[in-house]
Amino acid sequence: MSLNTAAAPCALLLAAVASPAFAYAAPAETDPVVLDSVIVTGRRNPEDPAVVADARALLSRTPGAVAVVSSESYENRFAQGFSDTLRNVPGVLAQKRFGEESRLSIRGSGIAQSFHQRGVLFAQDGVPFADADGFSDFQGIDALSARYIEVYKGANTLRFGGAQLGGAINLATTNGRTAAFENLYQLEGGSFGAVRGHVELSRQYDDWDGFVAVTGLKSDGYRQQSDQSQGRLTLNLGRSFGQDREVRLIFQAADIQQSVPSALSLKDALENPRLTSASSITNDNARDQTLKRVTLQTRWRFNESTLFEGAIWGWEKSLYHPIFQVVDQESQTRGAFGRIDWNGSAWGLKADAFYGFSYRDGDLDALRYVNVRGYRGDLTANGRQQATALDVFAEGRLWVQDHLAVVAGGSYGRATRDYQDRLNGANDADRTYDWFSPRLGLLWQADDGAQVYANVTRSVEPPTYGALVQAPLTGFTPVKVQDAWTGEIGARGRRGPLAWDIAAYRSAIKGEMLNFITGPDIPAATFNADQTIHQGIEAGLDWRLPFELADGGLLLRQTYAWSDFRFDGDARWGDNRLPVVPEHAYRAELTWRHPSGVFLTPSIEWRISAPYVDYANTLKSPDYAVFGLNAGWEVARGLTIFADARNLTDKRYVGEFSAITDARLASTAVFYPGEGRALFVGLRMAY
Repeated sequence: MSLNTAAAPCALLLAAVASPAFAYAAPAETDPVVLDSVIVTGRRNPEDPAVVADARALLSRTPGAVAVVSSESYENRFAQGFSDTLRNVPGVLAQKRFGEESRLSIRGSGIAQSFHQRGVLFAQDGVPFADADGFSDFQGIDALSARYIEVYKGANTLRFGGAQLGGAINLATTNGRTAAFENLYQLEGGSFGAVRGHVELSRQYDDWDGFVAVTGLKSDGYRQQSDQSQGRLTLNLGRSFGQDREVRLIFQAADIQQSVPSALSLKDALENPRLTSASSITNDNARDQTLKRVTLQTRWRFNESTLFEGAIWGWEKSLYHPIFQVVDQESQTRGAFGRIDWNGSAWGLKADAFYGFSYRDGDLDALRYVNVRGYRGDLTANGRQQATALDVFAEGRLWVQDHLAVVAGGSYGRATRDYQDRLNGANDADRTYDWFSPRLGLLWQADDGAQVYANVTRSVEPPTYGALVQAPLTGFTPVKVQDAWTGEIGARGRRGPLAWDIAAYRSAIKGEMLNFITGPDIPAATFNADQTIHQGIEAGLDWRLPFELADGGLLLRQTYAWSDFRFDGDARWGDNRLPVVPEHAYRAELTWRHPSGVFLTPSIEWRISAPYVDYANTLKSPDYAVFGLNAGWEVARGLTIFADARNLTDKRYVGEFSAITDARLASTAVFYPGEGRALFVGLRMAY
């Protein structure tokens, strides 16, 4: 496939996105201004209820790329993790490995992290959902209990105080006031022995409201050694004291049993994708964990111009993880955050601002044993990891003209690492990191809400324990802080049937933390690159077609990402491309929706270019295109049946893999095959 051929649909998408943005920037005085929000006879967007629209309006204050994903957008799919819920957010790579294990990367953050997640601030209800050092898992979140998901891409995570290269993802838990229904019952099942049940109950009693959700899932998995079973509970109890004044208690728990299949060679991944290595089966590789989390938070309006949001929280996690050895961990994390939102005037000009802090403190007992068929053998490691993190942040907008705001802000960060090796005191170590991340931007906004923005931001990411403690090295591995400056320009808005969101960015990174697999089933080693460049374009276009088909409306949704990530004059790798992320990726879906409640959505996920597997740029993972079909029918008010068909052509492809140094010298058993043809059906009753 030539680049010209592959880039053709991307060029069409970018042209379509750019044209309405700039054509609408300065309408002629004689042209009528048509606003979707005031056309009361227009068709309501079923994926944009009031609570989601309010969240979208708040995020629009950001002079950078942001997105809001409503739960309605994935309620008729067998959605398990970010690979399902964030599939239509341009610039987000959420690629499934197995079960709910995914690679999550935004603009190349944690680009070569071959297990778990770093580089993105992962939060729920504004509270970090990660260990205190920033390392996190995906499995603890129940996507079905989220009302909506906020995505702050790249260096746009200042609202949470974070300074990660990839930004932030925040899940807003449903409560008794934001729930779409008082009662919801959902049952799903399908391929690979998958069965899932979900129940939600929400109530309001005068000033009180409550929400409870229970989810249970069991699946045999597509591959050998990939079965899973899960149970999740979410409780959300709130007390209102008037408009924008409430106190809320949120409790979440999860019990997750997940078998872990091995990576494969490229040949096996394409020809025998269901296989796993014999050692994975013999050692009963798995990742089993239990989680309990409590958050007490408040939202309190002091007056018309000042709103406070804050929380104290704590959670604990038990992890039993037989892999090359048995990883056995117990961790506790607690913290607090507070943020003030203010609206008013300064120097006679309209202005608004937010400022606050976020603090986390955690400790983790890290033990390892010889793996004896999935059970603990002899003790091989016993360490205690303690970490703290503090962010103090502020950002303000000053409207120097009716349509133009200057935006400035920054965050001060401090992180500590204190490690104690109970078997070998020579490995004891501690370290403290301090930094300041400034931010400067411009935001132009038209009368109809369309925006053009630009910003420059510094991002800083200190190493996690996964990078610092790398046996058999003594003490902390000398991994440095990752430091980057990012420039970004973009535009977003809506006009008539078109809604667009396009951004271009360039990050100059010093000391990017990269990973490579050192051997089969061995966790990745981490090192700092010298200079690297991440630059790209991410674009999304929604187009409600101006005609009907069989009395049904049509909505075309497209996303495209150009990701140019490379070394910059590296002593060993020169200007080679960084592995893992494809240079060109495109996704589209066309939804036909009939007034009778029937809908049909064919889709395509197209990895246009083949990404490199190694830093030496000697091996690529094949490009692919996968087709899907989502359909459903609202049989009666509140009663819906749906079907989610995936990989319709049963394509053999590699969805995910781990980076290696040089494919000519290292093992290439690093590939995770994509799942084959699958069909899931569901029944949902909501009233």
